Amino acid sequence: MDFSTKLKVKYQEQIVAALTEEFGYKNRMEVPRLKKIVLSQGVGEATGDKKLVEQAVEQMTMIAGQKAITTYSKKDISNFKLRKGMPIGAKVTLRGERMYEFLERLLWSALPRIRDFNGIKNNGFDGRGNYTLGITEQIIFPEINIDRVPRITGMDITFVTSADTDKEALALLKNFGLPFKK
Repeated sequence: MDFSTKLKVKYQEQIVAALTEEFGYKNRMEVPRLKKIVLSQGVGEATGDKKLVEQAVEQMTMIAGQKAITTYSKKDISNFKLRKGMPIGAKVTLRGERMYEFLERLLWSALPRIRDFNGIKNNGFDGRGNYTLGITEQIIFPEINIDRVPRITGMDITFVTSADTDKEALALLKNFGLPFKK
């Protein structure tokens, strides 16, 4: 059985044609695509309690549907009581089918659960066609049981595209259905 997510099929059948028409690409391979989605979460209080990082890894694994890894500090910062090699966060990199599955869950079940949601800001582009979205509460994802969360933390979701400019990346993400503010 060949399984494809709705967004992957939409990209192949509709988004490629729409972007080709908008930007005048001559070849199908020129059309920007979504390469990967990276979820990352920094746990600032992890210097005092190591269990916070383990809980962050566990929650990121549930959200992404793929095992999260622990991130470690790269240098010493005495003001934060931080030593090189201490665990300070968690991250997951999603590609392929899992990336599209996560994007569907983000668009159709997580973002609508944000209180007073008016759309996402379009100032998170880095100049190279990548977009970073900050989420303040991880409990918007239906996989997280609110009663079992010791503390509510946020996370960053980075969309890495093959687009050369922010304008092309914005058009790609809008066509996928990301609700940008007007």
